[in-house]
Amino acid sequence: MKMPPSPPANNTVDGARRRLLAGAAAIATLSLAPGVVLITAAEAKAPTGPASAKVRWGLLVDSAKCGDGCDVCVDACRTENGWTGHGRPRTDPQWIRMVSLREPAGGASWTLPMMCQHCRFPPCVDVCPTGASFRRADGIVLVDKHICIGCRYCMMACPYNARSFVHEDVAEQRPHAPRGKGTVESCTLCVHRIDAGGIPACVEACGRAGGGALTFGDLNDPDSEIARRAAAYAAVRVRADLGLDPAVRYHIPGRAAKR
Repeated sequence: MKMPPSPPANNTVDGARRRLLAGAAAIATLSLAPGVVLITAAEAKAPTGPASAKVRWGLLVDSAKCGDGCDVCVDACRTENGWTGHGRPRTDPQWIRMVSLREPAGGASWTLPMMCQHCRFPPCVDVCPTGASFRRADGIVLVDKHICIGCRYCMMACPYNARSFVHEDVAEQRPHAPRGKGTVESCTLCVHRIDAGGIPACVEACGRAGGGALTFGDLNDPDSEIARRAAAYAAVRVRADLGLDPAVRYHIPGRAAKR
């Protein structure tokens, strides 16, 4: 759903809007929890370079290598980003979770990790009233916790159930993964690692202790490993019929890709 176009801006309106957003950001920061500030400019590390549209980061999941009962990627994400669950599926974080699929006709089944799909046309960004949900030039979809007002429109818009609302106080936050009660969060593709020249924690852990089911790389580079594998496997996009063009692709044997 696209928001209606904004009327032509003028200096008075722009100034009022900036003051409104600045005030909202301050209120949101103060209301997270007593003494908790998400992150300050001084704590943030400079990236290796600005995000570029020449690159589109993505993941390829090979279901043939994703074993039943394996949740190495989930554990790695939880440790890296400092989120925990309390055994309550309706309110626990949804950064990454394992889902089971079954083919009704033949009975074939797969277990796959599901996370933010980092869509080219993300509906979560379209419906966000403050601009807290945004898409970087390199395709990574993020949430700015400082201006997130917790309206949860993005959660309703996401067809992958990939976002969650922080219902409870948080502790032991990671400086690179700010969290706060009353805000929405989701997989960041470990953007702090990518900006430092690394790979997502789930990919690293899967290669080390899992089945090597995850491939990370630049989908725009036809010579990259992920692009070559995606082409060879005819990788599937989840809910391709929606036309969102997710950056997370899946190799499911016997399933033809829907472009």
